[in-house]
Amino acid sequence: MEKISRNYHARLQEMCDCYMETDYRMEMEKMASERSPDLEEDALKYLALSILCATTEKARKLSFKKKRGEPKVTVKAEEKMELPVPPGEIADKIFEIMRSITHLEGEKGREPFSLGLRDGRMELNVKVEKEDDKESLKFSFPEL
Repeated sequence: MEKISRNYHARLQEMCDCYMETDYRMEMEKMASERSPDLEEDALKYLALSILCATTEKARKLSFKKKRGEPKVTVKAEEKMELPVPPGEIADKIFEIMRSITHLEGEKGREPFSLGLRDGRMELNVKVEKEDDKESLKFSFPEL
């Protein structure tokens, strides 16, 4: 029997569907202390939860930043708010996953990103930048 391999994009959409009815912030906070042995799965879960949280907050922007290896995650809606910070290796994997999904391999890039959510979809823009010891990943959300 052939093993079916799902790509990151499909797995991210599945994670969003799986966690859509949960408390996103609480799940993200749990991830700091309860890690699974699967780094890839943890990164996809954190990414899904942060996108869902930003969507719920009617965000204009979701930003992942690393400066000297220290991650920071913020949501810019009516007010700017910080999300629970993922462990460094999860943040690194999130950057790797999004670069793989969008095929953005250079120091800087921007790409549209469509995310299927149950019976609809959300059109986002993804922007990546890397300079010296700083790296950022930004999702721009459509006006609601």
